[in-house]
Amino acid sequence: MRFDETGKVTLDHIYTQPDPRTYFSVLRPLGYRVPQQAKPYFAKLIKEYRESEQVAAPQVLDIGCSYGINAALVKYDATMDELYERYEDDGEDAGEDGGREALLARDRELSRSRRPAQPIRFVGLDAAGSALSYALEAGFLDDAVHADLENDEPTPRQRYQLSGTDLVISTGCLGYVTERTLTHVVRAQGGRLPWMAHFVLRMFPFDRVEGALAELGYRTVRVDEVFKQRRFASPEEQALVLDGMSAAGVDTQGLEAEGWLYAQLYLSRPNGTSGHNDPNREQK
Repeated sequence: MRFDETGKVTLDHIYTQPDPRTYFSVLRPLGYRVPQQAKPYFAKLIKEYRESEQVAAPQVLDIGCSYGINAALVKYDATMDELYERYEDDGEDAGEDGGREALLARDRELSRSRRPAQPIRFVGLDAAGSALSYALEAGFLDDAVHADLENDEPTPRQRYQLSGTDLVISTGCLGYVTERTLTHVVRAQGGRLPWMAHFVLRMFPFDRVEGALAELGYRTVRVDEVFKQRRFASPEEQALVLDGMSAAGVDTQGLEAEGWLYAQLYLSRPNGTSGHNDPNREQK
């Protein structure tokens, strides 16, 4: 196993395959589940935005969307268990066009047959082109922005794609993605401030992101609950992550020390937005 500078096992290869089978086959034994836990929070926030802002079909930007998992869950009411079964390795080479095309045909049927209860538009932002292409071709995403906004300025085309964003969501990419990407997204809105909901691993501090958003006109609150993301891939990964969290002064007892990575949910809305004072009550 290889580990990145944070101590986490390197799983980059699961995002570069032509279809989602490797992604799900690697993550299933680790119990990866945070998109499922995020689903009701995202759905509730979208509903609140639709009613508060009188927007019939909100546009959601999913940062680090990979194969369009959040879109499949929120827009088409899929579940993680369903997707794990759907992409279980059937013995075919994931690189063969026939296997990929068969999966795409099945996923297009899912997106055609499950109409959202309310109109919604999902845009994905990711640096992983293969995953992004699959999500778009499958019909999970309505548009895809292939960009690395940590290192690059958005092109005029990318700014156009990002404009019109009503809500920004993520499930696990913040920590690798920083306030630089979020600032680019907000500045593409021409003065509008989209609502945000980010599930962030506890091993990653959020203060710099929160500070940058405050300068842009946001107030951020953290939901009290913690959320299991996945099991540690090995005792070595756990030891490395726990060492880093201990050095940062984060108490891991009862949480990461027991064998799981945990995330926290941060909600950011423009200053003065109604209903922003008690997110813990709102989400339950």
